Amino acid sequence: MNEAVAFLNGIIWSRGLIYLCLGVGLYFSIRTRFMQVRGVGEMIRLMFNNRQSTAGVSSFQALAMSLAGRVGIGNIAGVATAISSGGPGAVFWMWTVAFLGASTAYVESTLGQIYKEKDDDGRYRGGPAYYIEKAMGQKWYAWIFAFATVIATGLLLPGVQANGIAAGVQNAWGTSSAVTSVCLVIALGIIIVGGVKRIAQFAEVVVPFMALAYIAMAIVIMVLNADRVPGVFALIFKSAFGAEAAFGGMLGLAVEWGVRRGVYSNEAGQGTGPHAAAAAEVAHPAEQGYVQAFSIYVDTLLVCSATAFMILSTGTYNVQRPDGSFIVNQLPGVETGPAFTQAAVDSMMPGFGASFVALALIFFAFTTIVAYYYMAETNIQYINRKLHRPWTIVVLKVAIMASVAYGAVRSAGTAWDLGDLGVGLMAWLNIVAILILQRPALLALKDYEAQKRRGAKPVFNPEALGIRHAELWLEQKTPVVHSAP
Repeated sequence: MNEAVAFLNGIIWSRGLIYLCLGVGLYFSIRTRFMQVRGVGEMIRLMFNNRQSTAGVSSFQALAMSLAGRVGIGNIAGVATAISSGGPGAVFWMWTVAFLGASTAYVESTLGQIYKEKDDDGRYRGGPAYYIEKAMGQKWYAWIFAFATVIATGLLLPGVQANGIAAGVQNAWGTSSAVTSVCLVIALGIIIVGGVKRIAQFAEVVVPFMALAYIAMAIVIMVLNADRVPGVFALIFKSAFGAEAAFGGMLGLAVEWGVRRGVYSNEAGQGTGPHAAAAAEVAHPAEQGYVQAFSIYVDTLLVCSATAFMILSTGTYNVQRPDGSFIVNQLPGVETGPAFTQAAVDSMMPGFGASFVALALIFFAFTTIVAYYYMAETNIQYINRKLHRPWTIVVLKVAIMASVAYGAVRSAGTAWDLGDLGVGLMAWLNIVAILILQRPALLALKDYEAQKRRGAKPVFNPEALGIRHAELWLEQKTPVVHSAP
């Protein structure tokens, strides 16, 4: 099985996907006139929009749900893997794919909003399968994406998160993987039984807390290592372009692993973000596009950077060539993953680092598993529009809990290979789709900005823009309520 997964990953994660992720990000940056730079202020303002309804969650809740999916094991173990396999320069390419990917996130999330619909319970649902069917008119393609997403987020990706939690907890407290597995399954079952509203409420409380606490720890370590920070920046930039002698032969690997782990972490273009974006109650689709673009910055420029600077400023990392030899071997016998970050914090705060990172892993990875369930459920709901098989939701719940249980006890290498397979497959399918379907998202951005310039409160009229099949926006029947200030 391992050989088959590795073979498929070699095809899916060929250089074609690396170049595609970077090229599409640059293309959408130009087409949106670098909205990820111009619109930072608007992103922050819209993030705190409390507009919600019985059908949809608030913008902040949708952001929290999206961040729950983006901020996970990739922000800790994924960054360590990028450094160990691509050298410190991989961090620069993670930043690059995040900066360019913010525009990609805008396009896919706005499409998710434009073509959302209501499920049988009257709640908003949307995502790539929905906009592929409605805007492209290719149901077969939409069904392929839906099935791929159910497999990826329901079976392949949750195991990576569970594996990271188990590794971190065992390293910190010696808890067996089997015990961690049982605890995760019980906690997950309690959350997913409550549906999207409970998931949103859980995410909006846990995600900001965990991200702020983790970033605060990184700042403390950087302050304690203030004299080394300029050198870390220099090391990252020199290694990114092969100018650092020690990593001179790793330029290609730096780009490959930086983009690979960057896409895994921030998920820009992967097609996960539109699921949460579609659940939001907004007056104009571009609003949630702005908010979801900002989530890329939070994930990579803040949380991933926090991990990178903790590891590099303390020197607690290894860098290994493809042939198995080491360029840097600061942690002999330690496999890449959470242990790098645990060692980094522990080197500055002995006896505390392993436990702190283990707690961060629990929060980061568990919320990601919950977000994965929501994405898989949304695609099951899409499929059920035609098949009407409500028992499939029960099967999904059992399957994702089984995936978590198995992922927690299997080897880390197998878990990451399966996760890469799921991410890569979704990315190929979704990026091709949004390249074809970009026009409505770009029209929405132009329309939103034009209304803002006139001093109007932007509202969305798809017919006026020549956008078809956005039926829900024409109905406008959902009663909107506002949270108390």
